[in-house]
Amino acid sequence: MTNVSVLRGDERAALALRALYSRYGYTQYKMNKFEEYDLYVRNKDFLISDNIITFTDTGGKLMALKPDVTLSIVKNSRLDAGVEKVYYQENVYRISDRSGSFREIMQVGLECIGQVDRYCIFEVLQLAAKSLAAISADTVLDISHLGIVSAVLDALAVDGTTRSALLRCIGEKNLHEMTTIAANAGADADRIALLARLVAASGKPSDILPTLVPALSSLVDSAMLQDFAALAQSLEESVQGCTVHIDFSVVSDMGYYNGIVFKGFVAGVPAGLLSGGEYNGLMKKMGRTDRAIGFAVYLDALERHLESDLSFDVDTVVLYDDSADPAALAAFVEAESADGKAVLALGALPEKLRYRTLRKFDGRGNA
Repeated sequence: MTNVSVLRGDERAALALRALYSRYGYTQYKMNKFEEYDLYVRNKDFLISDNIITFTDTGGKLMALKPDVTLSIVKNSRLDAGVEKVYYQENVYRISDRSGSFREIMQVGLECIGQVDRYCIFEVLQLAAKSLAAISADTVLDISHLGIVSAVLDALAVDGTTRSALLRCIGEKNLHEMTTIAANAGADADRIALLARLVAASGKPSDILPTLVPALSSLVDSAMLQDFAALAQSLEESVQGCTVHIDFSVVSDMGYYNGIVFKGFVAGVPAGLLSGGEYNGLMKKMGRTDRAIGFAVYLDALERHLESDLSFDVDTVVLYDDSADPAALAAFVEAESADGKAVLALGALPEKLRYRTLRKFDGRGNA
């Protein structure tokens, strides 16, 4: 698998990820650059941002440059397909946290839609971990379960406003404010302590689960708890090149997501590089009775990581003059790049070009 020492920017990372998903039988999904604006209005809480570029088409219909891919895939997927496994490499149009203005951002991801079973969920999580490992040797995949978080919140018996405030604190891992809000709402002290323990739990499944599962067993459905524990342990044992952690502070909008949710992190990137989960709530809101799980890799964040991580623009520069034989030069460049190195042949050397090795090629085919 291509790693960060070979990748140069988001396009090469996208190629590596596409090859990974194709190996597992996922087919590429292609779509238009725009959708009807109403699709995004009806599902605005599912979007990262509600800032959307709109325009009116020739028929007078309000359209939008797509800020999201998942909504389009669900809208156009077939009801009778059994399980559809698709991946995509598409540009989305969002306000960049880098520039503060709208930007065309390349996004790669996959979706598994339809009769999703336990293997489908495991496979998607495994591919999320493999995606991170393809990008860097220092990565973490944090997994959570909204059903478990929701069950513990239900036990507090607080109103909707308080529950929303607690979810915000959980996502921020703000234990002090979370316990204060719950106590002021009159929640039971023991159950507040259990919520705090759940949110504070972070680490490898083999370290977290042996003591956490018994503590949760009185409040959480036993089948859901055991399924999550088995899934997490299987991932920890089978995934290579990426550390799997349990972290219940990973939460998403419960109106759209349920069950497993997860985020992926790469050393050197301050925000999450990968995000996904089961979004059966979205399927229901769009009139579907089947299930879905997927994730996206945010290549704008990856692009910044690769730019800062790489010290060279190219591995080898081959410098030649007018006497060089083109065929001999081409053969030399081919040989130099055979081991995967990036080789650039130039007649003159630019001032700011960064390279590891400089080779001078003369007209007789020698360097």
